[in-house]
Amino acid sequence: MSTATATDLRFRAMGSDCQLVVIGEPAIADRARARIDDLERRWSRFVDDSEVNQLNRAAGRPVRVSPPTVELVVRSVDAWRLSGGAFDPTVLGAVLRAGYTTSFDRLGAAPAPGPSLLGVGAADIVVDGDAVCLPAGTGFDPGGIGKGLAADIVAVEALAAGADGACVNMGGDVRVLGLGPGGGTWTVGADHPWRDEPLVRIGVSDGAVATSSTLLRQWVSEGAARHHLIDPQTGLPSDTDLNLATVVAGQAWVAEALAKAVLLSGSAHPFDILGGTGAEGLVVGDNGTVQVSRGLAGYLGGRAAPCRVGAASRWRHSPARPSGLQGGPEVPARHSPHD
Repeated sequence: MSTATATDLRFRAMGSDCQLVVIGEPAIADRARARIDDLERRWSRFVDDSEVNQLNRAAGRPVRVSPPTVELVVRSVDAWRLSGGAFDPTVLGAVLRAGYTTSFDRLGAAPAPGPSLLGVGAADIVVDGDAVCLPAGTGFDPGGIGKGLAADIVAVEALAAGADGACVNMGGDVRVLGLGPGGGTWTVGADHPWRDEPLVRIGVSDGAVATSSTLLRQWVSEGAARHHLIDPQTGLPSDTDLNLATVVAGQAWVAEALAKAVLLSGSAHPFDILGGTGAEGLVVGDNGTVQVSRGLAGYLGGRAAPCRVGAASRWRHSPARPSGLQGGPEVPARHSPHD
């Protein structure tokens, strides 16, 4: 059993409630926290001089960017392919037209749609060394994959710096590595906004859990209900009959991309996209019905998922609740959908 110090930091970053737990020297946790701020400055579309905004302003021309931003773009294209196009990093125009024009913390209940003629074009993104070129007429929005990749990068760097274990929870995109606070594996509680207790508790020693949902980041634009989850096929907020999908995978960027793909696929065959990926998942329908993939039971410690979740109206339009450790090594993944 590890006797190393557990440092537990909670903070806002990338538009979400975040938590960082490092088993090891407190200085490692402090450097990991600073690294998250560094990645946000590079990647946020709400930071005017971020590298992502530099790419967007120069669409059609190559721009030299830092190695983390190259990795973000490469992983975003990988996620587009892996998800069969359900995740598309070039949906910025559709996001703006839906009214998501500023950080969700500032958005308000009824924002005006943003004027944008940007289209999609993930297939035509070009990466050549440290130069990235977006197709002309497109805009890059890392969204949730930025949180997932940040969790992966920071967790790996913490262990490389000498930590015995690390858990990085970026608004519900959770990556864990090494020993948990009790010296064993980590337990991630996967939440649903209609339920006070986690739907399931997922045991992971080296892996990731991510959730995509239509329930928490909602607004009204021109009299129509909107949410952040854009269907690239229509350019509109998705009309899927699922309201939440949780995926367990080896890396958080993969779990994030697949969670969106599962959610968009609908309740008839939600887990087909997971075939061959090694990932497992859970979904909740608009009627409260819970479905789990065949292999998810291996992560649940012998406990079954509930068959149904009852709607709790007090949470239906509320922001994500804060994350935190409960009962030692459990880290509830209070999933706030991507910014």
